[in-house]
Amino acid sequence: MINDKYSGFTLLEVMVAMAIIAIALTAVLGSQSQSLSLAGEAKFNTTAVFLAQHKMAEIEAGDPHDLVSDSSDFGEDFPSYRCDLKVSDVLFEVPEKISDHLKQIDLTISWEEHDQYKYSLRLYRFVPET
Repeated sequence: MINDKYSGFTLLEVMVAMAIIAIALTAVLGSQSQSLSLAGEAKFNTTAVFLAQHKMAEIEAGDPHDLVSDSSDFGEDFPSYRCDLKVSDVLFEVPEKISDHLKQIDLTISWEEHDQYKYSLRLYRFVPET
């Protein structure tokens, strides 16, 4: 007959159970942290594309002779996002006259909260003679 006076868990069994729980919690918390990071990156990628399209639509709707490089933000709607616009001439060796009318527009959207998040877009714009 088994003595029920000392039934229960031994110290070794409790320590093994605690180790298993600690390993499981570490894995769960690590995946939670990674999912938060990926959610932030997805938010930036979605928002930056729309902001870049909006800015490019403004550029295309405006006068091509008024193209200048500048930096700006998106106001209160997107306070953490910045826009850097760089306008430069495109140089072709042949034919030379095309180079006089072609502008390269580089647009970079960045998220100030996280310096590693940047979205870049390049557009070529034909500027006719006036």
